[in-house]
Amino acid sequence: MEAGFVSAVVLLLLVFDPFGNIPLFISALRDVPRARRTRVVLRECLIAFALLTAFAILGRPLLDVLGLSDLSLQIGGAVVLMLVAIRMVFPPPEGVFGPLPGGEPFIVPLAVPALAGPSALATVLLLVSREPDKTALWIAAIALALSASALVLAFAERLQRLLGARVTVAFERLMGLVLAAMAVEMMLRGIERFVARL
Repeated sequence: MEAGFVSAVVLLLLVFDPFGNIPLFISALRDVPRARRTRVVLRECLIAFALLTAFAILGRPLLDVLGLSDLSLQIGGAVVLMLVAIRMVFPPPEGVFGPLPGGEPFIVPLAVPALAGPSALATVLLLVSREPDKTALWIAAIALALSASALVLAFAERLQRLLGARVTVAFERLMGLVLAAMAVEMMLRGIERFVARL
């Protein structure tokens, strides 16, 4: 398996943060009948996949229309990922998305922004802009990372009972630390490329 593909899957998994999203999914699906919950999770993951795939395909033309360079996207994407990492390490007490409405969620807040949020969109755009000839590979990475996320989130209640709240929080903070390190690496590479252009 190609190293770029593996690192893209790991990066996307860290950005999707399935373990960190367990409390959000449990809360959002509280009013949904138990028999429908897995189908709702799969539907929301498919919606997120469709949105991220559209960004992977249309990302390069979008950057051209906006007049953005790959370098600005790399540094901007690193900043967004760092903010997400900080949120994962130091989660706000009121929750990331605030109070959730009752009933069955559709698109918001599970597909967007929990899975396909700004950080995920920026990551996909960054991957495609760096190597546009590998768009099919990046779409496969999105599919694999979202499949793993869907598996975790489909068993969210069982996992939270099995692991306990403390282990889930500790795992999310560990993932946030790894994501912060990846964001710093992206930032340093962007700055190095910028300095080389001077």
